[in-house]
Amino acid sequence: MTNKIDPCTLVLFGASGNLARVKLYPGLFRLDSLGRLPADLKIVGVGRQVVDLEAWRADIKSMLDAKFKKGYDQAVFERFIARNFYHANPPTDPDAFSKLKATLSDESVFPQNLAYFLSVRPVDFAPVVESLANVGLTQEDKYWRRVVIEKPFGTDLPSAKELQAAITKHLKESQIYRIDHYLGKSALQNILLQRFTNTVLEPIWNNQYIDHVQITNTEMLGVGDRTQFYDSTGALRDMLQSHILQTLALTAMEQPKDLSPEGVRDAKIKLLEEIRPIPVSELEKHAFRAQYAAGEINGEKVPGYLEELGNNDSVVETYAALKLFIDNPRWKGVPFYIRTAKRLHEADTRISIRFKKAPLQINDQDQNWLIIGIQPRECIKLEVQSKIPGLDVQTRTIQLDAANRWDSDDSVDAYEALLLNLMQGDNSNYLHISEAEAQWRLVDPVVKAWAEDKKPVHQYPAGSRDPEASKVIFEAEDQFWRYSIELGGDK
Repeated sequence: MTNKIDPCTLVLFGASGNLARVKLYPGLFRLDSLGRLPADLKIVGVGRQVVDLEAWRADIKSMLDAKFKKGYDQAVFERFIARNFYHANPPTDPDAFSKLKATLSDESVFPQNLAYFLSVRPVDFAPVVESLANVGLTQEDKYWRRVVIEKPFGTDLPSAKELQAAITKHLKESQIYRIDHYLGKSALQNILLQRFTNTVLEPIWNNQYIDHVQITNTEMLGVGDRTQFYDSTGALRDMLQSHILQTLALTAMEQPKDLSPEGVRDAKIKLLEEIRPIPVSELEKHAFRAQYAAGEINGEKVPGYLEELGNNDSVVETYAALKLFIDNPRWKGVPFYIRTAKRLHEADTRISIRFKKAPLQINDQDQNWLIIGIQPRECIKLEVQSKIPGLDVQTRTIQLDAANRWDSDDSVDAYEALLLNLMQGDNSNYLHISEAEAQWRLVDPVVKAWAEDKKPVHQYPAGSRDPEASKVIFEAEDQFWRYSIELGGDK
């Protein structure tokens, strides 16, 4: 894995869109302020409208002003703004990409290693790649060419394969960077290191000691103004298929042969392909879905999903939970419960691992838990039993609690990390096609079965905990959804 960055030009399609305005340009500016960008990096914003350079640079300043309300270093700003250029790519212009090539071919201005970030509609991924290829902008004769494709990579396995076939006519796998911004999170990358650099963890990371694993992403927010998008996607495809399965892969994979991009990817792919297919004939024992109804969030009354959507016939889930098994020696028989929900009582992303009962049981003592907090608090907690001081032999649960993030640490946005990886040529935090296909292969049968089942979906009040009915997927009666990482916040 190298930290060296070649001179390069970053070409941002959809430069005036929300992602570019909120994440990409502020992220690049932060990297510049940290001294992580090469001196000769150039950034070309590509948009549909004609904008002159002075107006575009003024627009970039407005993006930075909105993000960095406490101000920023003027010298860094001058350096950053001088890196930026704009190219109009009107959809009605048949020669738009030839003009883009003419612009980028000026070697006196633009380094010829080119990275394209496609922050465009998913239906435009393949056409943009084809248009770049048709004018020779993807050829790697003398320089590297990389293409970032935003999530989602397809909407199911057939569409993912179709998109893959379309772009691999013009790109090698090494040129394709499929982004899942979760993989840029430091807390997620830390899972790998905490597992394999600590002797106290790795020997017990298996079915001999672990009862079950829960991977959770819950939000207090509703779908907001994304009702139409959400109703065509649902919680299962929006979160479980991508972010949560990637978190599971890092939690459960074998130790990679090394920390190179290939080593990490190979270990994740192997794990994802070892997840047992969900039996559709017994779907109700392995998958649960629900929708939030009207309720209260922080004392404020909020409407239910069907009310927001304006369609009482929708069976699209805002809560999705799956029970998965991994068919390999390490995890044989250990259930992995993954779940995501909107409008639950807390916003939290964490990995909760419950260990098997200890050899000595005093009364009705709790089992050990190891909890890795992803957000909002990055931490690791171990719950152990300890004797209560006094004459009687009784135990209570105490926590060994450590923050993974200290106040003095850099706070790096996921997109900043991934943009840096892109320029470095490190694709370990991007999806390989085998990962994307394995994830779709797993969830597609559930998506299809749920879409065909038109019965009203279970409702849970906004602001409540998990629906009681969701416990149907548990393997044992003593299993329960683990909540907040605070002690006592479990049942």
